[in-house]
Amino acid sequence: MPPTTPATLLIQTAFIGDVILATALVEYLAQREPATPLDVLVRRGNEGLLIGNPHVRQVLIWDKKTKKYPNLVRLLRQIRQVHYGRVVTLQRFASTGFLTAFSGAPERVGFADNPFSRFFTRRGPHVIGNGTHEVQRNAGLLTTGDLGSSLKPKLYLTTADAAAAAPYAAVGAYLCLAPTSVWFTKQYPEEKWLELLAALPPALPVYLLGGPPDAAACERLAQAAQRPGLVNLAGKLSLLASAALMRGAVLNYVNDSAPMH
Repeated sequence: MPPTTPATLLIQTAFIGDVILATALVEYLAQREPATPLDVLVRRGNEGLLIGNPHVRQVLIWDKKTKKYPNLVRLLRQIRQVHYGRVVTLQRFASTGFLTAFSGAPERVGFADNPFSRFFTRRGPHVIGNGTHEVQRNAGLLTTGDLGSSLKPKLYLTTADAAAAAPYAAVGAYLCLAPTSVWFTKQYPEEKWLELLAALPPALPVYLLGGPPDAAACERLAQAAQRPGLVNLAGKLSLLASAALMRGAVLNYVNDSAPMH
């Protein structure tokens, strides 16, 4: 039997939008290195984004909310046991740099301003403000070529996701609105969402989308709007089921946050 190609591990334990953007690198590796198994490490709660992705062998999960640092040490032991050929961290935080630096992988890749970058075998710049998109910035860790617009994020919806969204999509034309963000500075003010809801065609149903933490804010918005056909689905659909519903919408109104990606 031919020797098994050592796997690659991608680390992205930030928020939903960051994981979505990281899927562009998953697509790139699947195209360039189809024989190399690929695992991805994410924070607990984001693993659903990668369910059904045919290019991801295994999703590792870091629980940051409960026993954060004991779980980090457990993850390092788990990573070292796999004997990865390459570990790539897409973050500049010390925690993921620590996992990369001491992973035992022959190839350890990350951004130069990670506190543990001195232990990386390959370091790339992380420049903000020069017009470089995050997808291109991530790709720069593994390639020096300009991939242009060919590198795009991609989610793989399961039949269960489509089935969960189907009853809401069956109404015909509809709109989706995701009014919240984990970053308050990226969140459109509630009074402006109310103005938008009042201006939208009254005949079109509107679905409010978000995760369980967004349910209360979406309900408050729905109560204040008093708009017929406005349905709060925050916390009721999975990440991919929400994406499935957005795919069929006439228009989607979102913040500069995960739903936009």
